[in-house]
Amino acid sequence: MATVSASHFATRSSAVSSHGASGSKSVPQFPQVGMRNRPVTHSGLRSLNSLDGAVYKKKVEARQVKKAAMSPVPGQIVCRKGMPIIFVGAEVGPWSKTGGLGDVLGGLPPALAARGHRVMTISPRYDQYKDAWDTSVLVEVPVGNSVETVRFFHCYKRGVDRVFVDHPLFLEKVWGETGSKIYGPRVGLDYKDNQLRFSLLCLAALEAPRVLNLISNKDFSGPYGEDVVFVANDWHTALLPCYMKSIYQSKGMYKNAKVVGFPSFASCFM
Repeated sequence: MATVSASHFATRSSAVSSHGASGSKSVPQFPQVGMRNRPVTHSGLRSLNSLDGAVYKKKVEARQVKKAAMSPVPGQIVCRKGMPIIFVGAEVGPWSKTGGLGDVLGGLPPALAARGHRVMTISPRYDQYKDAWDTSVLVEVPVGNSVETVRFFHCYKRGVDRVFVDHPLFLEKVWGETGSKIYGPRVGLDYKDNQLRFSLLCLAALEAPRVLNLISNKDFSGPYGEDVVFVANDWHTALLPCYMKSIYQSKGMYKNAKVVGFPSFASCFM
């Protein structure tokens, strides 16, 4: 391998000075303008000029802001991935609706599904809904002094599993006898067995996540399971957390489940 001595290298300044010494025409010297003239700092082993340093500082600050945003705050619930959320209510728009409750169960679940959550609604089947299909799943639930058999109907709309509880207390009473009056034969008069009807709804809602094998969602499939969040809406679902604790959690089921009451449980106990 050839070796090169230091005498074979010459800088531009040395070349200029040598020409000057020989009497030839001198070359004017101009200050070099470029990155080398800028103040230099260092990041580890890498030298940085002022422009690089500013860019590097911005990147560091951005990472720090992102890290702070991801850090949990005491008392704050942070959802890292989609949760299984189950809305339970006596109404769900547009299938059944008398007011704001139907609007909430009709509009809020699709919004949560759009944010990556797996969402189900459970409500009574008051009518022969043409877009809801029989799942052929039947369960027996103890209500009062009897055991009732309920059947589940299902449709998948706007990213939400819409589940309807089928039982004569809902379908035959409301549609067959009263022309779609959900709570009573006329305004201001409730059905005498409303407590029984909505107790049945709560118990059926606690069975649905465990027994329904739903595969309509491209991102989720199978039963919702027991690690879920129930959103119990209004007084019709007030017994749901009570049944969960007394019937299911006492037997080791729904240990990690949560129930959120919305909006007015207080009226149930007045």
